[in-house]
Amino acid sequence: MTESNTMKDDVAAIIETLRPLLQADGGDIELVSVDESIGRVSVRLQGACKGCPSAGMTLKMGVERHLKERVPGVSEVVAVA
Repeated sequence: MTESNTMKDDVAAIIETLRPLLQADGGDIELVSVDESIGRVSVRLQGACKGCPSAGMTLKMGVERHLKERVPGVSEVVAVA
């Protein structure tokens, strides 16, 4: 996280880099909220990702892994409806 950015800014920037990967498969992702006090990032999966059997794997092994590696303080990523 940079000095001038908030955790939410940094999370949003990483999600923007991941969006084209999901869009290439007909899906998308929307940042819903970031709870900096506990490190929880809430996202909404859209398009082909919504209800996809692989969505959980994409969320945990893709989105969550990237965010934990790049944004200090992120503890988990959860999908919301």
